[in-house]
Amino acid sequence: MRVLFVMQDHTSPGGLVGDAFTTAGWDVSEMLVVPKERYHSPDVPVTFPSPAEYDAVTFFGAVWSVYDTATIPWISDQIGYARSLISLGVPTLGICFGGQMLAAAVGGTVAKAPIPEVGWVSVASDEPALIDAGPWLQWHNDRFTLPAEIPVIARTAVANQAFVYGRALGVQFHPEVTDAVLESWLDTGDSERLAEVGIDPGPMIEQAQTLADGAAARAHGLVRRFVLDVARRPAQPLPAVAGS
Repeated sequence: MRVLFVMQDHTSPGGLVGDAFTTAGWDVSEMLVVPKERYHSPDVPVTFPSPAEYDAVTFFGAVWSVYDTATIPWISDQIGYARSLISLGVPTLGICFGGQMLAAAVGGTVAKAPIPEVGWVSVASDEPALIDAGPWLQWHNDRFTLPAEIPVIARTAVANQAFVYGRALGVQFHPEVTDAVLESWLDTGDSERLAEVGIDPGPMIEQAQTLADGAAARAHGLVRRFVLDVARRPAQPLPAVAGS
């Protein structure tokens, strides 16, 4: 079985999610959307592969906003690619930015959250057999909403956290995170962005080390349930989206 990891930029490794797919026997391929040298000018041309080429696709996080089409004009093509995956019933997982992008693909919206949500946070889950309470690592400034007919299945006080549509699962949190992943983000300037809003990243890294075993178990469990549950659910018709 082949899974494609769509890495939006060079700072977002597969981490625990990559480990989980590999442990489950999947062949992981990676597609880098924005090369390292274009990180500060990410308006690059992008060609996505055939939606029938892989048995599953996972979209990872990014520093950009799904609605910032001037900065990342390729987001429209990525949303279109996600809609093609959904229409073919290809199991699709979206993480943080990737989850917001999936929400847009099924007719939802993405907007700036009232406050940044950063740190290890437990979620309220309506389907704990699929999304357990955590704690999960949160690191986002935006949040998604969904059409009324698509239920939110997990949430915090700040943002919706998870939804399922057919064989697509979108989550707002970061199941892939390890202390090494966190440090890779901080090395690219995220520490300065956190300082601007009064957040000290030190405790997050300490918690990542303390919570390492539990975080790994939760990430592996989420991927296992995605593969054995979500990926086997009935495919849903492609939802109508305004302007599509």
